[in-house]
Amino acid sequence: MSIESRAPGVVQVGGRSRYVFDRAPLLIYWEMTRACDLACRHCRAEAIALPHPDELTTEEARALLRDARHFGPPLPHLVFTGGDPLKRADLFEVVGEARRLGFGVSLAPSGTALLSADVIRRLSAGIQSMSLSIDGSTAERHDAFRGVPGTFATTLQAAQWVRAAGIPLQINTLVTAETLDDLPHLYRLMQTLDIMRWSLFFLISVGRGRVLQEISPAESERLFHWLLDLGREAPFPIKTTEATHYRRVAYTRMRRAGMDEAAIARTPVGRGFGVRDGNGIMFVSHTGAVYPSGFLPVTAGSVRQASLVDLYRSSPLFTRLRDVTQLTGKCGVCPFAAICGGSRARAYAWTGDSMASDPLCPYQP
Repeated sequence: MSIESRAPGVVQVGGRSRYVFDRAPLLIYWEMTRACDLACRHCRAEAIALPHPDELTTEEARALLRDARHFGPPLPHLVFTGGDPLKRADLFEVVGEARRLGFGVSLAPSGTALLSADVIRRLSAGIQSMSLSIDGSTAERHDAFRGVPGTFATTLQAAQWVRAAGIPLQINTLVTAETLDDLPHLYRLMQTLDIMRWSLFFLISVGRGRVLQEISPAESERLFHWLLDLGREAPFPIKTTEATHYRRVAYTRMRRAGMDEAAIARTPVGRGFGVRDGNGIMFVSHTGAVYPSGFLPVTAGSVRQASLVDLYRSSPLFTRLRDVTQLTGKCGVCPFAAICGGSRARAYAWTGDSMASDPLCPYQP
């Protein structure tokens, strides 16, 4: 029986949903600092030039890692982000501690002069992957987003150093009304960079991104079909962030092509079924506040007063977000709710209700 023909809600396996990540997140994003030398137009963090005086100390960072270890095996993967994590003087120390405790670590630095060949070589001993952002296929387009001339060239040079150091590289690209027509050109650029993944971040109107325009629901649907067609030839997987309804389109096409549930679950898209804000993902801010994701600005508490593990597993915010039966509007009756669930961050940005329908999805159940 296909997901589409089941009753709305959670797909049950042995009494529990295979798409509910209530024991531990797959990914923990830690915003190490909000300090950054760029001035990106879409910055979620509204980054600042200098470190915030109240950001977590080195010892608090160590305590955070020790606490996260209580999730137990398999441990979540850690993504150190910012701002720019290279603005933290203790970055190498914290990466080393995370590795000592058994965590896999990825890094999302900014494309600035701080990301030198020497720094990348030093990082190669501790991190499993790195992501860089490219939001335009030309220097003119990319630098206009980043707010600093020369950032495009700096990022391309850093990408070469990352691959020379043997670090798998993910490229992140923002999807907005302004970048949509450039995506085919960006794809051709991606083909030259020897990347492990191209991740498309669909704009959420938070932070500085409030001044930018999202693409329309119809445009998102056309884009998904184009991405799925690209997937047949692309030498790397293509991933979407804050566009979970991509899974509905992918699932429907794969079923029509004759793939069974087991085969679909093994695809890159299938392995992400169910993952969304607060379900398989959590975010820790520079001051220790805990959120379902970096794009959903509703906090469950702080690591300075509570256990990260307890907040993820038991806080009302996280437990509610993981329960698709509490979704409202058309998301609440959608037969794809279990694998998709909609962007809770976008629903909140548009309506103030994190359980409302995702306005970017055009599907009518």
